[in-house]
This record gives sequence, C-alpha cells and structure tokens, in this order.
Amino acid sequence: MGRLLIAGGRVIDPHSGFDGIADVAVEGDRIAAIGPDLDRTPADAIFDAQGCIVTPGLIDPHVHLREPGHEHKETIATGTAAAVAGGFTSVCCMPNTLPALDTPEAIRFILERARSTAHCRVFPVAAGTVGRKGEHPAEIGLLAREGAVAFSDDGDAIPTAGVMSKVLRLVEATGRAFMQHCQDPTMTQGAAMHSGSIAIRLGLTGWPREAEEVIVERDLRVNRPIGCAYHVQHISSAGTVEIVRRARAEGLPVTAEATPHHMLLTHEACEGYATAAKVNPPLREASDARAIVEGVAEGVITVLGTDHAPHAPHEKALEFENAPMGMIGLETAVALYLEALVHSGAIGLPRLIALMTVEPARLCGLLGQGLGMLTVGGPADITIIDPAHEWTVQERDLAGKSRNTPFLGRAVRGRAIGTIIGGTVRHHLHRAPTEG
Repeated sequence: MGRLLIAGGRVIDPHSGFDGIADVAVEGDRIAAIGPDLDRTPADAIFDAQGCIVTPGLIDPHVHLREPGHEHKETIATGTAAAVAGGFTSVCCMPNTLPALDTPEAIRFILERARSTAHCRVFPVAAGTVGRKGEHPAEIGLLAREGAVAFSDDGDAIPTAGVMSKVLRLVEATGRAFMQHCQDPTMTQGAAMHSGSIAIRLGLTGWPREAEEVIVERDLRVNRPIGCAYHVQHISSAGTVEIVRRARAEGLPVTAEATPHHMLLTHEACEGYATAAKVNPPLREASDARAIVEGVAEGVITVLGTDHAPHAPHEKALEFENAPMGMIGLETAVALYLEALVHSGAIGLPRLIALMTVEPARLCGLLGQGLGMLTVGGPADITIIDPAHEWTVQERDLAGKSRNTPFLGRAVRGRAIGTIIGGTVRHHLHRAPTEG
C-alpha cells in the first residue's frame, strides 16, 4: 500500500466535530494527516474529491449475508461487494443463517470466511438463543469472546419475557447490545403485509402495528432492572417511535434504527401483489413514515441500517402470501437516505453522516478499533460521496447476487463514488466531467 491523497473534499467527521474543506492523506493502512492544502508531492495517487463529502467509512449494523446455508441468495463475498459499491466499509451480519450463528465455531467460520472472501470488514452478530428458537439462551459469554459484536435473534423476536430476561442479563454482562426484531408471533400468524386498506383490497392477512409495539414495551419493562443496551431494529410504526421517545426521555438504555424503505415507501407499494415491496416488518402508512423521519430528526432514532435482505428471483416470483420478506439495500442506501432525510430538510449532512458512522460504531462497540471516525493514526476507512450525482437505479448498479428491490427505475441523487478500506481503494466510480 502506497500513499494516497484525497484532495479538496468537504471532510465531515461527526466524532470530532470537524466539518470543512480539507485534504486527507493516507499512508499504508492509516490516516497520516487531515488539513487544508496538504503537500501533494509525496502522494502516489490523488483522489479528486472536490464537490464531494469525505466521511469516515460507512457502517451498516444490519445486513443479511446469507452464508452459511442460503448461498443462492447471497454470500459473504457478494454481499460485501454490494456493501463496497454502496460506500460501506464495515457491515454487521445477522445470525439467521443455516445453521444459526449460535456457537463459537459458527462465529469463527464467519470471521475466517470474511478474511478470505470479503471485500469489506465483517462483524458477526450472534444469536441470543440456541438455534434462534427463543427457548434457551445461547453461550453468550463464549460468543462475545469469539468476536460477536452484538446479539439478536433477528428474523424472530424472543417470544417470552422469561427467556428475554435471561438473555438480557447475559448480554449485559458482556457489554454488548441486544438487537431485537420486534414481532409478536401470535399477532402475525399468516400475515403478509400491513393491516390496512391495501391488505383488505388484496384479500391478504394484515400485520398490525401492535405486534411491534407490544414487544418493545415488554422488553423495556423487563430490561428496566437489568440495564442492558437494548436496540430496536427497523422501526415501522409511529407508535414504536413514541414508545422509544418516552423511554429515552427517562434515560433508559435504548436505541433504535430506521431503514430507507420505511421512510420512503408505504403499503401502497404492495399494490398489484408486488413482492419486491414485501418486507418484515411491513411497509405501513404515510403517517408512520412521517413519524420515523421525525424520530430521526429529533434524535429518538440514532442509527440507520439497511436490513439488506437478498432473495433469489424465483423466490420473490412466488404468490404474495408465500414469497419471502425482505429487500436489498446496500447499493442504494446513500441516495435513499439523502432523499428521505437531507433533501427533505429533516436533518443536515453532518447528522446523516453520524447516523451512518459513529452511531453504528458506538452501538456495535467498534469505536475502540478506530472505526466510525477520521483520526490521524487511525485506520484509513473512508467513504467519498458525491451528493449531486444523479442516477437511476438499475440492475447493472447492483453488485450483489440478488435484485429484489422496489427501487429499480427510481431516479435518485447522491452516490458513494469512493470506498477506501485500510488505505486500499476498493470502489472508485469515475464522475462525468463537469462543464466549466
């Protein structure tokens, strides 16, 4: 690895509060200097970042890489290729694989596989219960020591308060966070989409908001005497935003995340039995989407995650009731977050960058590794975003294995044009020349 100069961009580092036009010099795998008009003479290569935003490497705390067990949907190699194309330098992979990530051997497999095939950094999130069955806590202490950065039964909620209490106590002892997929299974049996007018018209079983809300309320009550770091995944309901708002006002250790699709789409996207818009939790109504955006703007929701959930074309081609839930999101995240939050005026660029860097790094315990920030002497994980880049989402833009997104054909603005990991440029999208 040589010497790289990222020149003339707007450098935004929410961790330090730095926001200004500057150069970033990289030597080897480390950041050597940050400042205006750095000497270009030592550089082996110069990345022209004029008009661009230079940020800490983006971190996605909620990604499904599908390996092991579902490699026809995605692999660590293809999923991290999608991440790099989207500007992400680190991803945290969920444990709903086959087998589940519930043993030290499974965590070692992910880490070893990532070392040999991944295009970016991969951090495993381990299952909270054995087999993700919600019956018995996994060996949480051992999993943490092997490298699990958080715990979750993502794809399912732990259904009983008793088991949830045991898991929270064990996770709290590790200093990690528990990430809850908030879904009461007794309220969603056979449900395919949001319980509303569209479901009635399509003749589909509805999925009520309360199925999400009651799990959050239960967990907050159970966790009150324990104090485990508790994270609400992919909020979909305005009611959940209000529950988290009250909990955070009380000082409870709760965080929450939002996805692009729950801010930009509603259940109307499922019209015509469009399975690309079938996700878990389901797309809801405009009032819910507005509440989620407001929650981000107020600081109630502190993390952004894509819930990148790839599925093979033949699976999404099934009838709506039987098609799997989920959509991909890594390649389109930057543009869609800009649309939902910055172009709408809800928040400014520095806050958006914080939600995608230092905040997920804090949630997943990565700050100690120097991730989520730009620090002289720290790891050279850097993302370069062109906020003015206009493009239309097409299949050729998708670097992963799957294509299941309802955003195909959508005109968007803003894109990661450079992804640098450990000082190595892993993604460089050349910009069209500007008229002068």
